[in-house]
Amino acid sequence: MHPTNAALTVLASFALVIDITFAQIDSYDVRESTIEGVHNALYSDLTSCRSLVESFIARIEAYNPTINAIITLNPNALSIADQKDYALAAGNATGALFCIPVLVKDNYDTSDMNTTGGCLDLANSQPTVDAAVVTALKNAGAIILGKTNLHELALEGLTVSSLGGQTVNPYDHTRTPGGSSGGTGAAVAASFAVFGTGTDTVNSLRSPASANSLFSVRPTRGLISRAGIIPISFTQDAIGPIARNVDDLAVALTVMASVGYDPDDNATALIPFSSVGQDYSAALYGGSLKGMRFGLVEGFFNRTASNETTPVNQVFNGVNATLTNAGATVVTITSNIFNSTAISNAFDTQRFEYRQEMDTYLSRASLQGTHPSTLAGLYSSGKYLVIPSQYSYVDTSLVSSTDNITYAGIKLGIQNLTVALENTFKAHSLDALIYPEQANLVVKTGSPSQSGRNGILAAVTGFPVVTVPAGFSPSTADAPVGIPIGMEILGMPWTEARLLNTAKLIAEVMRVRRMPKGTEAAVESVRLGEVPKIVPDTRDIPRAYPVGIL
Repeated sequence: MHPTNAALTVLASFALVIDITFAQIDSYDVRESTIEGVHNALYSDLTSCRSLVESFIARIEAYNPTINAIITLNPNALSIADQKDYALAAGNATGALFCIPVLVKDNYDTSDMNTTGGCLDLANSQPTVDAAVVTALKNAGAIILGKTNLHELALEGLTVSSLGGQTVNPYDHTRTPGGSSGGTGAAVAASFAVFGTGTDTVNSLRSPASANSLFSVRPTRGLISRAGIIPISFTQDAIGPIARNVDDLAVALTVMASVGYDPDDNATALIPFSSVGQDYSAALYGGSLKGMRFGLVEGFFNRTASNETTPVNQVFNGVNATLTNAGATVVTITSNIFNSTAISNAFDTQRFEYRQEMDTYLSRASLQGTHPSTLAGLYSSGKYLVIPSQYSYVDTSLVSSTDNITYAGIKLGIQNLTVALENTFKAHSLDALIYPEQANLVVKTGSPSQSGRNGILAAVTGFPVVTVPAGFSPSTADAPVGIPIGMEILGMPWTEARLLNTAKLIAEVMRVRRMPKGTEAAVESVRLGEVPKIVPDTRDIPRAYPVGIL
């Protein structure tokens, strides 16, 4: 599927953003760049904030026509960068994310860009107030570079929408990038920004992290305010960052969680005092895998041999060996409660909560522009994309509500599942559960759904999960470096700091991440009206986070 005319109009406006008026500084190599690397270059006068932003925009112009990850760019990005340069020159550069270009999923409210959910019927929907976490990112000095494509209204994992079209996986253009936050995943993998944000109702932060060799964190329910995000389920919705390394993930989580208690999302009242204002970066230092105990969830694998499942199983054989060699103990968990299909069928709350949540969002006074005022109005417009497998879900959602007697039984079942999960940790003295985010490789474009995902356990219980790259499938003509395979690390509630430390330790011994083959070349910044120039790469770029001057 190709982008709509509306999406193409937005993408065509990219060239208007690049209007260089300052003296050009040497092009800054933003490939695999990190927050620390960007700040070192800025504070050492090796680059300017404007030059940095131009470099990312140039990469988007060069590679986005193929990947199709971006719905719109911020028309104020360069002027904001100029303001950051003035602040830097005056000695007023402050904030953990000063001049860090960030992409946000296009279901985050932004007062300076439309918030569409990838839906044609919301193409002109304009919030007047930023989402709480967008405000936090800006207050920390970040530059919101633009908005990423998603599966329409975040309701599936294929990342195809009526407004944005089909985003493709940068590692294999015949496959999806996971989803629903697949636009963010593909964009961050291709170095279109330093990091990005996503949402997760069942799998949607972790699926694109897994499919794009990235790191993500789905936090404990309540840690990050969801106010100002197009909703699906009060019970299951979560938001968080997607990054190329754990260090950036920790900084991003610290900033996003700094909102703290938010009366517009009463789940934030659950935050314990010990987690208020926590610096997750500080948790990354020290620690050891030696002596740790991991529960390998057997029920989250597909042991039927095939080209789609065998690579996942082989990668996890390697994960098991690596952890064991590092001194950890891996315990196989065989309890029959760990069955993703059964959990989803029994406890998924989306269909009961979706209509009420969306009606509240669409009827807010702070949502201006042209848009429907109810979910029923949206679906009666015909300006949306629902893939065939979603029709029954939509029909059910339009009539279901939390008043349904079945809903109360589901909520009780979730409580029982949560207790069973806690008992698993205690019975085996576990530090974390580990398992593949997806039991098979990410599916091809045109597939009816994203199969084999294991995110539902954390989604319904609210337990935190960090996703890390685990490996790659064998290379093929379509996937020159292979298809990424990711691992979830699930911990007890409010243990994000410990999970991030564990993820850092695992990442250091495994060192899995590789750049996508089709976007590994550098791109020079350009002047207005010029075509971005892809620079032949003669360097041996290491797997771990290069940054510098071309």
